[in-house]
Amino acid sequence: MRIDEALAGATEPCFSFEFFPPKTGEGRETLLETVGVLRELGPTYVSVTYGAGGATREGTVEISGLIKRKFGIEAMAHLSCVGETVEGLRGVLGGIEAAGLENVLALRGDPPQGDGEFQRPEGGLDSSAELAAYISEHFPGFAIGAACFPEVHPEAASLEADLGFLKRKVDSGATFLITQLFFDNRVFFEWLPRVREAGIDVPILPGIMPIASYAQIRRFCKVCQATIPEPLAAAMEALGGDAEAEQRLGIAYAARQCEELLAAGVPGLHFYTLNRWPATRAIVSALRVARPWERAQGAPASVGG
Repeated sequence: MRIDEALAGATEPCFSFEFFPPKTGEGRETLLETVGVLRELGPTYVSVTYGAGGATREGTVEISGLIKRKFGIEAMAHLSCVGETVEGLRGVLGGIEAAGLENVLALRGDPPQGDGEFQRPEGGLDSSAELAAYISEHFPGFAIGAACFPEVHPEAASLEADLGFLKRKVDSGATFLITQLFFDNRVFFEWLPRVREAGIDVPILPGIMPIASYAQIRRFCKVCQATIPEPLAAAMEALGGDAEAEQRLGIAYAARQCEELLAAGVPGLHFYTLNRWPATRAIVSALRVARPWERAQGAPASVGG
């Protein structure tokens, strides 16, 4: 099923989970265990990342197809422009299609660490908007997702420029959006009306990364230039590196963040799982019990798209 059709027909918020292709046999077993556990939560779909410079392109298609066949969950393969010719992209898209998948997340992608700024590959494409347009023209059966940035893309000159480019992605064929991780809901709620004012009316799914390790999340945020709110940072620092306490606080914080977003009427949530299930299972299970979306009748129309 196309994800845009699933979102359009949903009567309750959609939950989705993101995985990355494992590089070892042990990692593969961990991933399959995680998918098996999280399947019980009834996700609308899962997604599988592509890797810097297309480092896991074969794994992306293989794992996405395996999840759909083995677990019966709709899967979306990520695809990026980095290091790919147009013919190479056509080949990957053909492989995604042959695997029985109907959804692609169109990304420009980041070059491998240490390679500097993104450079258009010879014979390739320059942006996620170009990729979305290419998919729309040559593989019209795919639903196309794209990324968006409540804290503004690090390379954008301004919020207005970032929203202008986001509009290009939608005009090029993206029918739903997933945000980069964020930890302060005020950032999302202040950004969303600007998105709608820019004429972007597709569903937007907030991206959530429960904190399992404070040191790890600081590294992630440094790379993607996401902000950790000062009260959360101070609370994590006060734990003195206690790994178990960090995970407990991370789950509690993410659960509260998700509850507020769902009560405001977002159409769903996308969890960055890092191929681990405990935090995501705890949070989604609690949300399904609390059902905060049932308090969303008065939410602004702009929230759900």
